[in-house]
Amino acid sequence: MPKSKRSQIVSLTKVAKKTREHKNLLLTEVQQNAEKWKYCWLFQVGAMRNAHLKTVRKLWKDSARIFFGRGAVMAKALGTTVEEEHRMGLHRLAQQIKGQVGLFFTDSEPQEVTEWFNDFQQADYARTGNKATRTVTLPAGPVMRVHSDPPEPFPHNEDPQLRKLGLTTSMKRGVPTLENPHRVCDKGKVLTGEQAQLLKLLGEKMVVFKVGLLARWDAASGEVVQVEGGCTDIEREGDEIEDEDEMSE
Repeated sequence: MPKSKRSQIVSLTKVAKKTREHKNLLLTEVQQNAEKWKYCWLFQVGAMRNAHLKTVRKLWKDSARIFFGRGAVMAKALGTTVEEEHRMGLHRLAQQIKGQVGLFFTDSEPQEVTEWFNDFQQADYARTGNKATRTVTLPAGPVMRVHSDPPEPFPHNEDPQLRKLGLTTSMKRGVPTLENPHRVCDKGKVLTGEQAQLLKLLGEKMVVFKVGLLARWDAASGEVVQVEGGCTDIEREGDEIEDEDEMSE
């Protein structure tokens, strides 16, 4: 019989060594990019989703480099004091690295960057703990998937899941059907896990992935400029962390 994976022993010293090596590599990469590009932007993300951040990386792959996560390592790489800063003025940017933020290195001019990120927004499904942005009530009759074009009723095999999430349905002509209207959520109230799952099944998107630019470092002058409105309409939630090998792609 093949050995069970559960019986394998992993040396913690190897794990620690790999973690240290990864941190050192990330530190070096941040410093190398600080030497390469004209600007470094500090940003945060609203409704973080790895898939959307990967899209940003892909669209900017030829003209920028993005680092996200490992804030302590990024701050150390830039240097948090005048004595430690890797390049002139970087300590003022490093001191603002708190929580889940990222660095965006590029040669693109500030106006182009700000306009691009102002326009880039991706609707997505809310998660447990998000606030409902609108009231959703299902009318009596067949339970419909609103994301279909045109909307179509749920198939009969999904009726158990709908019931599990709080809907009182009955089968009519093979379609899950409500006898009475059902309020799924109320605008402004925090969503439970069941509500978030049901909204996703229905196709109701309530959050928006977007990048908020917080500050910009200029390599030529060493100046750090704060970006007005960078935190506006940014909804933070339970942070979704990228895999370690994707943080600096």
